[in-house]
Amino acid sequence: MFVDSHCHLSFPELRAQLPSILQAMAEAQVDRALCICTTLEEFEQVHSLATAHSHLWSTVGVHPDNEGVQEPTLDDLLRGAALPKVVGIGETGLDYYRLGERTVADMAWQRERFRVHIQAARATDLPLIIHTRNASDDTLAILREEGGFASAAGAPARARGVFHCFTETAEVARAALELDFYISFSGILTFRNAADLREVAQMVPLERCLIETDSPYLAPVPYRGKTNTPAYVPHVAAQLAEIKGLPLEVVARATSDNFERLFTRAV
Repeated sequence: MFVDSHCHLSFPELRAQLPSILQAMAEAQVDRALCICTTLEEFEQVHSLATAHSHLWSTVGVHPDNEGVQEPTLDDLLRGAALPKVVGIGETGLDYYRLGERTVADMAWQRERFRVHIQAARATDLPLIIHTRNASDDTLAILREEGGFASAAGAPARARGVFHCFTETAEVARAALELDFYISFSGILTFRNAADLREVAQMVPLERCLIETDSPYLAPVPYRGKTNTPAYVPHVAAQLAEIKGLPLEVVARATSDNFERLFTRAV
């Protein structure tokens, strides 16, 4: 009934209790989950979860905020993408939240890493999982530059994908939609101080919405502050249904259909 389009079951706090998490997912009618890769060092663990469980899937990529890790080459990403049950490229994007004493100019390494992921997505025709924080202008600009949106016939596929754990403005959401990206909402949608985000969710067409947990982080109300798991994604769906004035079953079906439409290998 429900699909968690973004979780981190390979992280220690979840991997250690995987059997109980999978049981809780089944009880909550969460039929599938996409396990997101954040480093190449982590990829084998993420991929092994997907290959060991028929209802789990995997991505390959390096999170923009991870420093001191193996830097992904295009070949690295293409090799990972060729493996069974790998359905997306990322998590990738830009994150300027923790600049510290650095400037945006100092983050050129992040922008180059992002470009490599976009190139891999176009070469494989797999969707990108986009993370953007305090960097939406550059994220959108690089997508437009590298995404092939005006490519000539015969060029590699246009970039496509999802802006995950969306917390940006309606203007950014509209720009992402114009680029044919989906918008994914997390447990933040249920937070009392997220009124602006709920307005964005009301604006985004249901046929372009996904739901996620980003677990182990961002547990929705009524579990806020606790360790999040894919079993809690129905609470995100329920909030989205309330915002749109629709039955929960309609939102569950639509977001599952959207997941299948975007992540075609996961069907």
